[in-house]
Amino acid sequence: MAVKGDPDHTAPRRTQADRRAATRAALLSSARELFGAKGFAGAGREEIVERAGVTRGAMYHHFASKEDLFRAVWEEVEGEVMAHVAEAAMVTTDPKEELRLGSRAWLEYAADPAVARICLIDAPAVLDPVLRRQLSEQYGVGMVRAVLQACIDAGQITARPVDRRGDARRALTGTRRLPTRHRRSVCARQSS
Repeated sequence: MAVKGDPDHTAPRRTQADRRAATRAALLSSARELFGAKGFAGAGREEIVERAGVTRGAMYHHFASKEDLFRAVWEEVEGEVMAHVAEAAMVTTDPKEELRLGSRAWLEYAADPAVARICLIDAPAVLDPVLRRQLSEQYGVGMVRAVLQACIDAGQITARPVDRRGDARRALTGTRRLPTRHRRSVCARQSS
């Protein structure tokens, strides 16, 4: 096919599917860069589409909302993080060492300010909690559960019941939950 009067130029035409994929990729790349640098709230729709070189209509053709675009960016970043973690962890067959190496790889990746902003700061605020839990199970949490189970199966750690909220809170804050009657008396003292 001649292009602009050049009979020797026979480049194949891009299909509609190719053009759609290129538009989606441009939107994801642009949004990822802006969400990483400015955060979800700081990245405007107009800035995203301008940087991607597409129209707002094209954005809404691919994504129902800015939140939907953020979700796609988050899933892309989370997938990359987990691929990095898995690659780092799989150099050994020892489950406990896998856990150590994977944790270190996650911390290294999460130290990137753009990754931290997207995955650790904005995702909890932007994504629906139920959806985020489901996606986290699909990515990081599911991987951690599998390695912990391998550690239990290998006799490297002891299985015990998990109080999801309480154990996580204690791990993060170093505190334990007070019995209900003590919480009430503490709250009563604080309000008077």
